[in-house]
Amino acid sequence: MIENEVGMLAFSRAGHDKDEIFIIIRADGEYVYLVDGKNRPLARPKKKKRKHIQIIHDKDENLMTRLEKGLQIFDDEIKRIIKLYKQSN
Repeated sequence: MIENEVGMLAFSRAGHDKDEIFIIIRADGEYVYLVDGKNRPLARPKKKKRKHIQIIHDKDENLMTRLEKGLQIFDDEIKRIIKLYKQSN
Protein backbone atom coordinates (compact mmCIF):
# COMPACT_ATOMS: atom_id res chain seq x y z
CA MET A 1 0.00 0.00 0.00
CA ILE A 2 1.25 3.43 -0.91
CA GLU A 3 1.68 6.03 1.82
CA ASN A 4 0.13 9.46 1.36
CA GLU A 5 -2.03 8.56 -1.61
CA VAL A 6 -4.48 11.36 -0.83
CA GLY A 7 -3.93 14.05 -3.45
CA MET A 8 -2.36 11.68 -5.98
CA LEU A 9 -3.68 11.06 -9.46
CA ALA A 10 -5.13 7.66 -10.34
CA PHE A 11 -6.39 5.80 -13.43
CA SER A 12 -9.59 3.85 -13.16
CA ARG A 13 -8.87 0.27 -14.28
CA ALA A 14 -12.42 -1.09 -14.11
CA GLY A 15 -16.04 0.00 -14.46
CA HIS A 16 -17.83 2.37 -16.77
CA ASP A 17 -15.22 5.05 -16.03
CA LYS A 18 -12.30 2.84 -17.13
CA ASP A 19 -9.19 4.74 -18.29
CA GLU A 20 -10.37 8.02 -16.79
CA ILE A 21 -8.06 10.06 -14.59
CA PHE A 22 -9.14 11.09 -11.09
CA ILE A 23 -7.65 12.61 -7.96
CA ILE A 24 -7.88 10.71 -4.69
CA ILE A 25 -9.40 12.96 -2.03
CA ARG A 26 -9.94 10.42 0.73
CA ALA A 27 -8.92 6.86 1.54
CA ASP A 28 -10.26 4.50 4.16
CA GLY A 29 -9.66 0.81 4.41
CA GLU A 30 -10.33 -0.97 1.14
CA TYR A 31 -11.84 2.06 -0.61
CA VAL A 32 -10.71 5.39 -2.06
CA TYR A 33 -12.84 8.36 -3.01
CA LEU A 34 -12.15 9.87 -6.43
CA VAL A 35 -13.05 13.20 -8.05
CA ASP A 36 -12.42 14.72 -11.45
CA GLY A 37 -14.15 18.08 -10.95
CA LYS A 38 -16.49 17.49 -13.87
CA ASN A 39 -18.52 14.27 -13.83
CA ARG A 40 -17.46 13.53 -10.26
CA PRO A 41 -17.33 16.83 -8.34
CA LEU A 42 -16.13 17.19 -4.76
CA ALA A 43 -19.74 17.06 -3.58
CA ARG A 44 -20.20 13.55 -5.08
CA PRO A 45 -16.92 11.60 -5.02
CA LYS A 46 -16.74 8.14 -6.61
CA LYS A 47 -16.20 5.35 -4.09
CA LYS A 48 -13.95 2.72 -5.64
CA LYS A 49 -12.00 -0.29 -4.41
CA ARG A 50 -8.24 0.14 -4.34
CA LYS A 51 -7.73 -2.86 -6.61
CA HIS A 52 -9.71 -1.10 -9.36
CA ILE A 53 -7.38 1.89 -9.64
CA GLN A 54 -3.79 2.44 -10.75
CA ILE A 55 -1.91 5.10 -8.77
CA ILE A 56 -0.04 7.67 -10.85
CA HIS A 57 3.02 8.75 -8.90
CA ASP A 58 2.43 12.34 -9.89
CA LYS A 59 0.93 14.77 -7.44
CA ASP A 60 0.28 18.43 -6.83
CA GLU A 61 2.05 19.34 -3.59
CA ASN A 62 -0.18 22.37 -3.01
CA LEU A 63 -3.32 20.24 -3.31
CA MET A 64 -1.92 17.53 -1.03
CA THR A 65 -1.06 20.08 1.65
CA ARG A 66 -4.51 21.66 1.48
CA LEU A 67 -6.25 18.27 1.67
CA GLU A 68 -4.17 17.23 4.68
CA LYS A 69 -4.92 20.50 6.50
CA GLY A 70 -8.62 20.26 5.66
CA LEU A 71 -8.66 23.51 3.70
CA GLN A 72 -11.30 24.12 1.04
CA ILE A 73 -10.57 23.09 -2.54
CA PHE A 74 -12.66 23.66 -5.64
CA ASP A 75 -13.70 21.60 -8.65
CA ASP A 76 -11.95 24.05 -11.00
CA GLU A 77 -8.62 23.31 -9.29
CA ILE A 78 -9.18 19.56 -9.71
CA LYS A 79 -9.98 20.01 -13.41
CA ARG A 80 -6.87 22.18 -13.89
CA ILE A 81 -4.56 19.61 -12.27
CA ILE A 82 -5.94 16.77 -14.41
CA LYS A 83 -5.74 18.91 -17.56
CA LEU A 84 -2.10 19.81 -16.86
CA TYR A 85 -1.25 16.13 -16.31
CA LYS A 86 -2.90 15.13 -19.60
CA GLN A 87 -1.02 17.87 -21.48
CA SER A 88 2.33 16.82 -20.06
CA ASN A 89 1.84 13.15 -20.96
